[in-house]
Amino acid sequence: MHKKQKFSSYEEFVSNFKIDVPENFNFAFDVMDVLAREMPDELAMIHVDDDKVRREYTYAYFASESAKLANALVKEGLKKGDRVMVILYRRVEFWVTVLALHKIGAVAVPSPSLLTAKDIEFRVNFAKIKAVIVDESIVSRIEEIKSVTPSLDVFIVAGAKPNAQWKTLEELIQGASSNFNPRSKPGGKDKLFIFFSSGTTGLPKMITHNHTYPFGHVITGFYWHDLEPGDIHLTVADTGWAKAIWGKFYGQWMARATVFVYDFRGKFNPGDLLEVISEHRVTTFCAPPTVYRFLVREDLSKYDLKALRHCTTAGELLNDSVFEDWKRALGIPIYEGYGQTETVLQIATFPFMEPKPGSIGKPSPGWDIVLLNEEGEEVLPGDEGEICVRVDKNRPVGLFEGYLDEPERTAKVFKNGFYCTGDKAWMDEDGYFWFLGRVDDLIKSSGYRIGPFEVESALITHPAVVEAAVTGVPDPVRGQAVKASIVLADGYEPSEQLTKDIQNHVKRVTAPYKYPRIIEYVKELPKTISGKIKRAEIRAKDMEKYQK
Repeated sequence: MHKKQKFSSYEEFVSNFKIDVPENFNFAFDVMDVLAREMPDELAMIHVDDDKVRREYTYAYFASESAKLANALVKEGLKKGDRVMVILYRRVEFWVTVLALHKIGAVAVPSPSLLTAKDIEFRVNFAKIKAVIVDESIVSRIEEIKSVTPSLDVFIVAGAKPNAQWKTLEELIQGASSNFNPRSKPGGKDKLFIFFSSGTTGLPKMITHNHTYPFGHVITGFYWHDLEPGDIHLTVADTGWAKAIWGKFYGQWMARATVFVYDFRGKFNPGDLLEVISEHRVTTFCAPPTVYRFLVREDLSKYDLKALRHCTTAGELLNDSVFEDWKRALGIPIYEGYGQTETVLQIATFPFMEPKPGSIGKPSPGWDIVLLNEEGEEVLPGDEGEICVRVDKNRPVGLFEGYLDEPERTAKVFKNGFYCTGDKAWMDEDGYFWFLGRVDDLIKSSGYRIGPFEVESALITHPAVVEAAVTGVPDPVRGQAVKASIVLADGYEPSEQLTKDIQNHVKRVTAPYKYPRIIEYVKELPKTISGKIKRAEIRAKDMEKYQK
């Protein structure tokens, strides 16, 4: 396992940091089981549910329960390479399940609880998913699409059993052996995860990572989150997104920190979150800027946040005012970071660096980052370019393998010896990077990445909508709000009632968080000669209108 090194400067960090991934590495066997043997009673997780009930779990618990579940899943017919969709909110069963899948070599496909039946159907068929392990609240959506998802044949629920075809996690684990020894240990270049990421000009992409991926999060946990043994770390993220793996799994446990999970199910309440951080003495904290924007609106002096010593953020741009308000109230800055579902932490402000409000920082060790213009040339400081990672000489640990079953899509982002992120930034004279946004049209709202195509596809299924273009507009709370420019069908006139009806329709057809909060009715959409919508033109007009 990695031993934390001490660095006094960024330059020393980049020069001296080393990471060696053991051959055929498997996190479940080589980290979790080792921790369970060496320190079985050490606290691995504090879990607080919606009723504020606290439960504690040790390394021994996760090693034993994951071994039992691995044995049970093998009996159910799961094997190395099988793909398993996991929708478990922030239940402790999520961590047990993912570790069990690692042990048998099955591929975990974490998915958000907000997915509709149609979303699930697409993902299951595209990824040829064999099994689902879901919270009881998701069962009705699976039942709805069972007849049109031929690859699915294993159905497991956490909670109440709906019918004989389903097994419960509880009954599978009961009576199973806590010794799991596969004939051939999975690991190394075997597939570990499939993450779905919203596409900008098509349906979601399937991003694949192998068993070396956890080691990429050494930098996340040990250095960006600045974790030490005994720290209590809270990352605010749903387990359906890769950010939960960034902040609630590998890097944290390798650093021997306690993963803190706040499993709230209702609407996010900043006061509740602050109470939880205070009561449970959370020491390090990571959340998207949207969450910080809500938190600084509260009277922070009402809460005992003295235990909190280090704070980080990623996912969208952090307003300077939020940075300053937080630092003024708590006396500590917020350290920004940047990465993608396709990668681990590429660029960050680390504890031994002076944070510049609004900057995402400098490249992580091992990540050779350059900004390239449209001609593929490196730009000068002050000029904007696409964030690209040099991969011809050294492939960074934690970089994805590619898009599953989409070689052409993969080839588009791996070109001329670079991985091209599709994100734009500029670099100042001190080597700090400043994020600008997507080269394409991806919308980042309240920590979610939303592809316009998915929302547009939902909009045009409403009888009043002939055409739609979806863009993101600046929003002081969400970072960006989803906006739809709509051309109406004959016989329909703009009205508040029609706007509400269209919004509710989108909520029913796709995941509710994607619905357009702003709808503008237009006679026609700006288009190229070939008929493609010119979203950049729409955004340019909106910037004047909505920029505060």
